[in-house]
Amino acid sequence: MAEFEAVYRANFGVVAAFFARRAVDPQTVADLTSDTFVEAIMSFPSFDPARGSARAWLLGIARRVFARHCEAATRVGDVTLRLAGYRPIDVDETAELIQRIDAAREGRVLLDGLAGLSPADQEVIELVDMVGMAPREAAAALGTSSGAVRIRLFRARKKLRALTEQGKGEQ
Repeated sequence: MAEFEAVYRANFGVVAAFFARRAVDPQTVADLTSDTFVEAIMSFPSFDPARGSARAWLLGIARRVFARHCEAATRVGDVTLRLAGYRPIDVDETAELIQRIDAAREGRVLLDGLAGLSPADQEVIELVDMVGMAPREAAAALGTSSGAVRIRLFRARKKLRALTEQGKGEQ
């Protein structure tokens, strides 16, 4: 448990920021972050540091949690079922999550440029440039080779530069 606690403490902010860039509602950010760590603690015995960093492993889990969240959100379901797991968060927690969300929204021109990229390009830029992963770690999180990540990253950065220059000119 001490090992998992160290992983949790070192990576909570990274995982919360991952969801803050994708969700507007602080409650959703908190729920998705919580779901990620529940899944992580359940699968922690199978975590192999030789295959990649804990951060890459956690963001791989976070990607799957977010994908499931998006699938569930697109399905029309029973409102009662969706609200059954709803737990309002405390005011202190809300304020902290709002600060995290606002901090993740800095650099509006850059984020607008990111929106102009394909989802695959957005993901590689986020993992390497925003989260700070090495391309090798990002490759582990994405389930691809580090060479493919490096090529995608080079091309995505080039497209992003062009889009942000265009965005700066429009302001």
